[in-house]
Amino acid sequence: MGLITPKSPLFDKHGLAGLDQRSREIFRNIVETYISTGEPVGSRTISKSLEGQLSPASIRNVMMDLEETGLVYSPHTSAGRMPTEAGLRFFVDALLEINAIDDGERARIDAEVKASNRYRRTEDVLGEASTMLSGLSQCASLVMSPKFNSKLKHIEFVSLSPGRALVILVNEEGSVENRLIDVPPGLTPSIFMRATNYLTAMAQGRSIEEVQRHVADEMQGLRRELDEVSAKLVESGLAVWSGHNDSESKNLIVRGQANLLESQTASADLERIRKLFDDIENKKDLVEILGLAEKAEGVRIFIGSENRLFSMSGSSLVVAPFKNRDEKIIGVLGIIGPTRLNYARIIPMVDYTAKMVGHLLS
Repeated sequence: MGLITPKSPLFDKHGLAGLDQRSREIFRNIVETYISTGEPVGSRTISKSLEGQLSPASIRNVMMDLEETGLVYSPHTSAGRMPTEAGLRFFVDALLEINAIDDGERARIDAEVKASNRYRRTEDVLGEASTMLSGLSQCASLVMSPKFNSKLKHIEFVSLSPGRALVILVNEEGSVENRLIDVPPGLTPSIFMRATNYLTAMAQGRSIEEVQRHVADEMQGLRRELDEVSAKLVESGLAVWSGHNDSESKNLIVRGQANLLESQTASADLERIRKLFDDIENKKDLVEILGLAEKAEGVRIFIGSENRLFSMSGSSLVVAPFKNRDEKIIGVLGIIGPTRLNYARIIPMVDYTAKMVGHLLS
């Protein structure tokens, strides 16, 4: 399993050599206990975990050293320590031990993803996978894929008002996609009909990308076959689906947002989650982040303020791409949760689900 994370400055500067064995063990205990409880971790708790190998006083001295490096902090006076975002990044990069996915979770993913094969529509398969991943992780889940990467059956242009038209795409699975476009005012019904007839005849059995390439190759002949206005209408109609980094060219499915609320009690935590919901609704930034995962082979992890989308909500994103039969990345899936995610469990879960979804869609 590939794991791709933006390395933290602490990791680059100090590496494992910057912490002796005792400091690494205490830091690991702080992080793992915090991930489990969500509470500051005290020296007595760690001493019990280490079965009395070190006294609480010795552990407190190490914790002070860890705080000076920026790996942990104390939320208030006389409290225990919690990992900082930089500390969590250091833990994920340097100390996290990722095992194979649990057999029970593997079996559930296999059963639920394969069961969704009864659906013909890609959107239904991805929706089922997102719901399953949310249930397993008890976090919010998301899936993003390009719209209309399946074969087309029909393209139609409909005049709505002067200067506005509707482009309707129907694929072979029966999915319908509508998009508004701007057109020159005064176009006659015959122009819309000519553009519809041309594209419908040419698009049969082709994906939208194939149609775009075909029209680009034939543009000179198209201008001779159609008049200038009809040709421009064809170009405009196809252009609204072009551009892989355009948020409007992506399907984004989000499930399980309520899971993020269940573990939050403090009003400040709830406000951060509401901020995250607003960011998800305005999906442009999220699509840009997921676009990074589409360029990578392995699992990607974004922790807290490492990107602007989570700078206010204090959340983490774990995502992995899925591929078609030609090993081309066609989408990405993952989970959004608190920064104290159980990364050792979530990472292999996301990675395996992505592989299963890619296999099913192929």
